[in-house]
Amino acid sequence: MAIPLWLKCNPSLPLFFLSLFVTFPHVKSGDAEALLALKAVIDPFSFLQWGGGTGFCKWEGVKECMNGRVIKLVVERVNLTGTLDGKSLNQLDQLRVLSFKENSLSGSIPQLSGLRNLKSLYLNDNKFSGVIPASLSVMHRLKVVVLSGNRLSGHIPQSFVALSRLYVLYLQDNQLTGDIPPFNQTSLRFFNVSNNLLSGEIPVTNSLVRFNGSSFSGNIDLCGDKIQKPCNFGPSTSPSYSILPTEKSGNHKRKKKLIIIIVSCVGGFVLGIFAILLITCLKKRSKKEETKSKVVARGVDEGTTSAGRDGDNRGKQGGFSWDQGGEGPGSLVFLGPGDQQMSYSLEDLLKASAETLGRGSTGSTYKAVMESGFIVTVKRLKDARYPRMEEFRRHIEILGRLRHPNLVPLRAYFQAREERLLVYDYYPNGSLFTLIHGSRASGGSKPLHWTSCLKIAEDLATGLLYIHQNPGLTHGNLKSSNVLLGSDFESCLTDYGLTPFRNIDSVEESSASSHFYRAPECRDMRRPLTQQADIYSFGILLLELLTGKTPSQDLVEEYGSDIPKWVRSVRGEGTESGDEPTSSSNEASEEKLSALLNIAMACISVAPENRPVTGEVLRMIREARAKAQVSSNSSDHSPGRWSDTVQSLPREEHLSI
Repeated sequence: MAIPLWLKCNPSLPLFFLSLFVTFPHVKSGDAEALLALKAVIDPFSFLQWGGGTGFCKWEGVKECMNGRVIKLVVERVNLTGTLDGKSLNQLDQLRVLSFKENSLSGSIPQLSGLRNLKSLYLNDNKFSGVIPASLSVMHRLKVVVLSGNRLSGHIPQSFVALSRLYVLYLQDNQLTGDIPPFNQTSLRFFNVSNNLLSGEIPVTNSLVRFNGSSFSGNIDLCGDKIQKPCNFGPSTSPSYSILPTEKSGNHKRKKKLIIIIVSCVGGFVLGIFAILLITCLKKRSKKEETKSKVVARGVDEGTTSAGRDGDNRGKQGGFSWDQGGEGPGSLVFLGPGDQQMSYSLEDLLKASAETLGRGSTGSTYKAVMESGFIVTVKRLKDARYPRMEEFRRHIEILGRLRHPNLVPLRAYFQAREERLLVYDYYPNGSLFTLIHGSRASGGSKPLHWTSCLKIAEDLATGLLYIHQNPGLTHGNLKSSNVLLGSDFESCLTDYGLTPFRNIDSVEESSASSHFYRAPECRDMRRPLTQQADIYSFGILLLELLTGKTPSQDLVEEYGSDIPKWVRSVRGEGTESGDEPTSSSNEASEEKLSALLNIAMACISVAPENRPVTGEVLRMIREARAKAQVSSNSSDHSPGRWSDTVQSLPREEHLSI
């Protein structure tokens, strides 16, 4: 083989390149070291179990890795303290999502200019102080910035206007001062700067005019039409001129002044008449547009998004302000045979006060209290995929015909070109999530007693079977926060059948907390959901009932065949007060545990074809419950069991996302 001329002339070049290869080793990810350095300053009490033999991609809060680098770090509600270490954070330069929300972090937010790939930043509900770092504005991929509920001061950086992809900006409940920058990004959809110390006039831009007064309220020195507070900048500072006559031209100047005064008065009168006519026309037009376009609940609290957990997404109260586009007010369509006799209309709904209950992958959910005192739950599919109006109507009418004691009934719907609303009954007794895990103030969750688990499991399987008996229908989003407690504390499924409207590109969908409820074959959001996938979710929900633990990891991958051992160990750590079995009933309790575990294990089989059908699941649960009632001296409503569990619940803890 011929030797190239350049190699003949430079025989030392190969040795030179070899020395370069030896001198400069391959770049190695330092994410593990960066995470440990970060933990040292924010977790002095070692709430995070980082380190050890497992790879850092399986550490708590590391939600996703790519090519051995952390791209999603979500460490929420674990009582982190201390201050954020900017040097360590900036080493995680492949991060797309960073969330430390609802902890106790303090100090200033560090400069994060090293996180150039960051898309979503959640630091809300901590104790951060100081100014908002201007370095956030150089992170051009940034879409979501949630810094609400802190003690931040200083101005909102004017450079934020340059964030061309900004989708969510939540800065409410801080101590920010100065004026509001003229945000005009076409991408901006969620915005809130309420309850600060902002001043000046609210900018009138194409982006900011989308948001109602609740996005700006609570700033006493702020003014503008949005908050119905006119801007008064004080008397004119124009210089005054002397009009004293001189000896030669006094009369001439007096006449000139008189003419100017007369012309000014006449001109002012004409302008006043014109202004009155203009204001009258604008008010009529505004009232007409308000009548045409009132449909979106004020007080949407996207900071609890979610991407967050299901436990407490309750928002502030407000009115309704809905946008239907230019198609007119439309009408509220009632679905069931007797629903047409419901004692409310679209106008009543428009006037209702609204409270945010939650937010999920298909939209936001509100509690709507009408002037008559009648309460309904309204789900707004604002972030959902919009099918054709006829397609939407056909699918919703199918869902509206479903009536079962273990389903939350869909009573009515509204649709316009830019709006989709669903109206359900309101369930004041709260959700299964609250029953299992308690409220945030209650200090955590405990496993439920067997009688509770069996009753809930039978209710859920009964409702799920009813859905599956309708060809082509699935629940599609089965989890504890989508199970509400009825008037007799029966478990009722909600949010069913809405998967055709999922927007897989939405912020909530990409970071939804329901990921680990989903069957492995459906983790790719482009795959259609099946009834077998619902069975998998049901199995995970059974394990949540038995352990009191939310599925924060893939249980099948993590524990595999050791899941029964894990469940027994968790239940051994503590149960409801008064529910610990005595030594004489250990054998019976173990039998009940085995029955429910066997059902759960069958449901979470990795292969869909190995999972039982819904009717078989219900049959197994009923058999287990019948045996439990025969072998137990207590009923479902015995003291310390089911009735005590539900009677101790707060009555207004309702969540449906």
